[in-house]
Amino acid sequence: MNFTQNDINQIEKKGLTVDKVLSQIALFKKGVPFVNLKSTATIGNGILAFNEREREDLIKLFDNKRDTISIMKFVPASGAATRMFKTLFTFLKEYNPQKESINSYINKNKEKELSVFFVGLEKLPFFEEVVTKIHKSHPNYNELSYDEQRLLFVKTMLDENLLNYSSFPKGLLPFHRYREHSSTAFEEHLFEAAEYASSNRDANLHFTISEKHKDKFDEEFKYIEEDVEEKTQTKFNITFSYQKHATDTIAVTTTNEPFRDDNGMLVFRPSGHGALIENLNEIDTDIIFIKNIDNVVVNKYKGEVAKYKKMLAGVILKIQKNAFEYEESLNYEITNEKLLEIADFLSSKMNIVLDVNFNNLSLHEKKVYLKNKLNRPIRVCGMVKNEGEPGGGPFWVKNSSDNISLQIVESAQIDKKNPDQNTILKNATHFNPVDLVCSVKNHKGEKFDLTKYVDSNTAFITMKTKTGKDLKALELPGLWNGSMAYWNTIFVEVPLITFNPVKTVNDLLKAPHQIK
Repeated sequence: MNFTQNDINQIEKKGLTVDKVLSQIALFKKGVPFVNLKSTATIGNGILAFNEREREDLIKLFDNKRDTISIMKFVPASGAATRMFKTLFTFLKEYNPQKESINSYINKNKEKELSVFFVGLEKLPFFEEVVTKIHKSHPNYNELSYDEQRLLFVKTMLDENLLNYSSFPKGLLPFHRYREHSSTAFEEHLFEAAEYASSNRDANLHFTISEKHKDKFDEEFKYIEEDVEEKTQTKFNITFSYQKHATDTIAVTTTNEPFRDDNGMLVFRPSGHGALIENLNEIDTDIIFIKNIDNVVVNKYKGEVAKYKKMLAGVILKIQKNAFEYEESLNYEITNEKLLEIADFLSSKMNIVLDVNFNNLSLHEKKVYLKNKLNRPIRVCGMVKNEGEPGGGPFWVKNSSDNISLQIVESAQIDKKNPDQNTILKNATHFNPVDLVCSVKNHKGEKFDLTKYVDSNTAFITMKTKTGKDLKALELPGLWNGSMAYWNTIFVEVPLITFNPVKTVNDLLKAPHQIK
């Protein structure tokens, strides 16, 4: 494929290379293979479950160590709130007040979500803000009919010349209404960080955001900083980064030719949250907590959530200590018995499936093999019992080299037309709430290059449109999927209270987002 000089200039301006773009096009043509599920990960088979005493011991371990280590909380926060209001946008587009009532529209279209929204209207964290805004332009609001009030409420929320909530980054949208103020998800993450992601009363948080929203986040932090620091007795160090343009991927036509806009320019697209492995790779702390921006709770549930975050951190510190000691011992003369002890640790505690020929290796070969398995980043991932919530799940997966490992797999990565694979998927007992604690340094305190532990074959190809034309887009391996494919992985069961995402506006009406 030949690119023009203008194409090459455009590619290089993004920080990409022609070879990189050609490899992306080749992936479109070849297609991304489905993962090969070996079995579901379950309690006792890849997922740990702790009783109350074990939980308390792990929490105590973390609490005793937290002031001696560096900690960061990493929050992917670049998403806009647009999708939260999808049902409401459809309502504004389709509803005709001249022809029907809101109730008849709901019944005709079976719009249960819209019904729930209107019933819970006054419990929304921004209810008072919307009504106040309406009264300024419609002083007679209280005298309007039920339908007129509801329609005006939705328009005021979403109109780009009014409150325009859908253009907010999700992290800065009002999420919880307390007696004296409404808080954003961004603010709630600060309060949470004080509970479990602080060391010596310092909390470091890193948010990945859209560059255009940087000033808004800065303003929000200045507004709440003094109050949050006083209430938590914690100093907050906030940093931001943006998805790098060099991680964008080329778009192609349905016949896998480069997609061009009306001016003949190549079209590139952000490559999904998998691109954030580059951002994560720049963080140099002992422990990193990862949690999505919309997964927060009101104050009364924070202690319960923090307890399980600390439990996960206790698991990683315990595993890390043993792994580091074993790795250090491999630098010296060592007996075969000791090597077998290390192999047993890897197998029983770190879920590593050893090569069937391991016992036939020489002493030196065993040392090299075990060192390679130990010398990797570690992630401990909370897993919630499957109760129909969306999200990827924990599975044992066999890769193209026939190596079996624990992985977080999205349903889109699974060939559901394959009866065996579909059965494994349906038998999944847990799902991934994106609740990770990561160790990204080796036993010498040197940081791993996280980009070396990515499985590039676990990308996603999706169909999109631009100016009414179909195109194919490539998303890089997901941050907690293929981007961490070659990490050492431990899954731990955590309760549903730890998973409270806000995917639609109605999620804000659920108990963990309500004060009463």
